Amino acid sequence: MHLCCGRPARVLMSYSLILTHPGGSHKDEFLACCLMLAGHAVPIVRREPTAEDLADPAIAVLDVGGEHAPERGNFDHHQFPKDHPPLCALSLVLQDLGVYEDARAFCDWLEPAEWLDTRGAMETSRWLGIGRDTLAKLNSPIDVTLLRRFASVSRLEPGEPLWEVMRWIGSDLLGYLKSLRSRLDEIAATGEFWEIESPNGPFHVLFMPRTEPLPDEPSSGLGRFIDGHPDGQKIVGLVYPDRRGQGFGLSRHNDHPRLDFTRIEGCEDVHFAHARGFVAKTSATDPARLKALLSLAWQ
Repeated sequence: MHLCCGRPARVLMSYSLILTHPGGSHKDEFLACCLMLAGHAVPIVRREPTAEDLADPAIAVLDVGGEHAPERGNFDHHQFPKDHPPLCALSLVLQDLGVYEDARAFCDWLEPAEWLDTRGAMETSRWLGIGRDTLAKLNSPIDVTLLRRFASVSRLEPGEPLWEVMRWIGSDLLGYLKSLRSRLDEIAATGEFWEIESPNGPFHVLFMPRTEPLPDEPSSGLGRFIDGHPDGQKIVGLVYPDRRGQGFGLSRHNDHPRLDFTRIEGCEDVHFAHARGFVAKTSATDPARLKALLSLAWQ
């Protein structure tokens, strides 16, 4: 089961240069350049494009040029009508890479970034339901410094510190999207929704069996999977392999208050229960015993 599917990626271009606009820098073209660098170890030039640049499919033109023509490597959004759904240069590059739908599903920051770039701070604040001053309080000195340094250069070459940092950002973002999609597919293939009977009424949990090789973090992706599943609203708890032992971890989903694992801390096969009751570790591996422990924890 897929939460969402990005459209099939077309054959990717081979670029010899990335070109974006001069002057002040914003998050959308900065991140669009980062994504391009993940696949193309080429210089970045910041200037207005010429007609020859726009016609050259070996030059990726981002956030400038007045044209969205991915078949020629041109990714601008400024020519879209004012009532067009919020899409920025970053959105267009993500679409071209075939990962836009996954990015919208997995990167909570993406949609606000699209709104900020296409609608401005005031309208974005209203859309988010927060004050303009609250939006300003979320600014990071990391963002400020990287964007200011990017705005101050006219050309970046491979090996320069900022170029290398930008390539890290793009590679990590693409790696995150691809690894999370793979993890969600794995959860869909191996996970089980359990209905647990209890004296205090039935409830549902997501169970992940032990697999080989075991993921570095067996609980990773479970929340995203549940949020995207049509029956996900029923799930109140998680059961997943303990990466430090042969047993399993038990935890609340979305901190559901009726699961209290302090109720099972005295059980012989429970070797840890957090004092706040939201997580426990057990040496039990038999599904029947795991279900019994969960039933005891339900109040």
